[in-house]
Amino acid sequence: MELQTAELKINELRSLLNQYGYEYYVLDKPSVPDAEYDRLMQELLELEGTFPELKTPDSPSERIGGAVLDVFEKVEHRTPMLSLGNAFNEQDLKDFDRRIRQVAGDEFSYVCELKIDGLAVSLRYEDGLFVQGATRGDGTVGEDITANLKTIKSIPLRLRENTSLEVRGEAFMPKRSFEALNKAKEEQGEEPFANPRNAAAGSLRQLDPKMAASRNLDVFLYGIGNIGKSGVTSHSEGLDYLDQLGFKTNKERRKCATIDEVIEFVNSWVEKRPHLPYEIDGIVIKVDSLEQQRELGTTAKSPRWAIAYKFPAEEVITTLMDIELSVGRTGVVTPTAILVPVKVAGTTVQRASLHNGDLIREKDIKIGDKVVIKKAGDIIPEVVNVLADQRTGQEVDFHMPTHCLECESELVRLEGEVALRCINPKCPAQIREGLIHFVSRDAMNIDGLGEKVISQLFSEELIADVADIYKLTREQLLALERMGDKSVSNLLKAIDASKGNSLEKLLFGLGIRHVGAKAAKTLALKFGTMDQLTAASKEDLISINEIGDKMADSIVAFFEKEEAMDLIHELKEYGVNMEYKGLKPVSVEESNSIFAGKTVVLTGKLEQLSRNEAKEKIEALGGNVSGSVSKKTHLVIAGEDAGSKLTKAQELGIEVWDEEKLLVELNK
Repeated sequence: MELQTAELKINELRSLLNQYGYEYYVLDKPSVPDAEYDRLMQELLELEGTFPELKTPDSPSERIGGAVLDVFEKVEHRTPMLSLGNAFNEQDLKDFDRRIRQVAGDEFSYVCELKIDGLAVSLRYEDGLFVQGATRGDGTVGEDITANLKTIKSIPLRLRENTSLEVRGEAFMPKRSFEALNKAKEEQGEEPFANPRNAAAGSLRQLDPKMAASRNLDVFLYGIGNIGKSGVTSHSEGLDYLDQLGFKTNKERRKCATIDEVIEFVNSWVEKRPHLPYEIDGIVIKVDSLEQQRELGTTAKSPRWAIAYKFPAEEVITTLMDIELSVGRTGVVTPTAILVPVKVAGTTVQRASLHNGDLIREKDIKIGDKVVIKKAGDIIPEVVNVLADQRTGQEVDFHMPTHCLECESELVRLEGEVALRCINPKCPAQIREGLIHFVSRDAMNIDGLGEKVISQLFSEELIADVADIYKLTREQLLALERMGDKSVSNLLKAIDASKGNSLEKLLFGLGIRHVGAKAAKTLALKFGTMDQLTAASKEDLISINEIGDKMADSIVAFFEKEEAMDLIHELKEYGVNMEYKGLKPVSVEESNSIFAGKTVVLTGKLEQLSRNEAKEKIEALGGNVSGSVSKKTHLVIAGEDAGSKLTKAQELGIEVWDEEKLLVELNK
């Protein structure tokens, strides 16, 4: 076949496959049998294999999944992906309505949508072509999962218009796909996923697109990141526009004129929820008018014009078969209920939190009891109460141990605490959990060193403390199960890269009691170096606003331990950074910068700085960076594709700079 003929045939096949795929995956109205779709796809694959120069990024063959990725790149969202505030009852919804009326008056309407229980994603299109997809991340920066998202057949690779826009949605795993996946994992002796949400997130946040393609994920789009010149003036119009472009939106939505209509819609779905082919965990309520949305604005984290109603926790009855104990990194012994498996809020639950021995005594929980289980916030299963009237006499009392199950040291209860604690610093369980904490995302963030690998290294006696991580060799890692040459290379690179982390990451990773990630940043910023911090007295520490007596005592006690200082010296020898690397803010009084004491808003895409870099530099000069524009805003920095924030700034007469002007002032 000649090239020209092949090109015509390939275009014909792509057009047919796109049409049939849209009918099947978006409209749920297939017009041809699966066998015909498969035949056409095979023909396309053969032609693209023969004429690779004719393959394009929007070809339906891209959905099969390509080569395994090395790592996920970071993506800065052009418009932040804010989280929603929560409502848990009718009064919360009425309070939300009252707040809206105080700003918008009485002339407005709501749009109610099902809150899909999945993974929030952002999709970017340029001239109608899907070019990038990312996770929500922290709302400002996510991870590039384009290759995995291309495998979701309801995501169009090319739109029906050659428009450029960023859309937001929820990727999810349908119940049928979830059940099939877990059945396959159990047959292979693997741990099943806890719920469809975890399964969807796990599928999209792994490096093999072919694996993602095999998981049969789906997506609903629920919003546009930047309306731009589309002419859309309301959220409901935006959803209709997404339909026109070929996106899949959820049709179970309703426009409501009053909060009473909203509450009626919410209550109707409490009953209908179990019959859906996918999981939902609530209803999202949004003010429809985009102009009123802009008027209402946002807080640093959430839009004021939207709220998520969370369904009440579902309660079920099951049998408590056993109580299992575990020792955490701080030595706390935690009991967990082992249950006869039962479905709660759409997921199978086999374990539930019992918190501590006092709770077991207070609720008179016995092994063998019939117990009521619920999911707190639809996430964490817990034992609500015992059905004592259903006891048979075969139930067994449970008593918390007097000695640690791992190291046999005597357990103690510290003054003012309810938890039993192992205070042996050489307890294997605490060391193992401390290692897992050290490599976690908010600490040293070593990709590839997950809980299973750490446990394996620890049991093989390859690591005994965190410094040993930096001694690991290629040969040692290659000897482990499921560790190939490429994964070992990536892991060693990640370990080496972690040496360059700023001081606060190391401080948090060391697991000093009462020192969380925020306190670690405060300490690193204040003292600058590890040496300065280790030499600090309690008086030095409590002179910092965020540090109280309890935390100060804990920090001093930690650095007084000989083994702690030996560990720090060892980490130094392996090249682990011991200094704060971030910019140090100055006070308004100390700064002579134009930003001192000013509230600044960043909007749109900056070309030379990331949003976080610009924020850090402005704050280092005494400025305050806010997420929303108000009358209190002094300055707006507008990058490419700046949207509603720029519009509002212009309406309020607020000074607006471009990035070039920002860079000039930052470099003065």
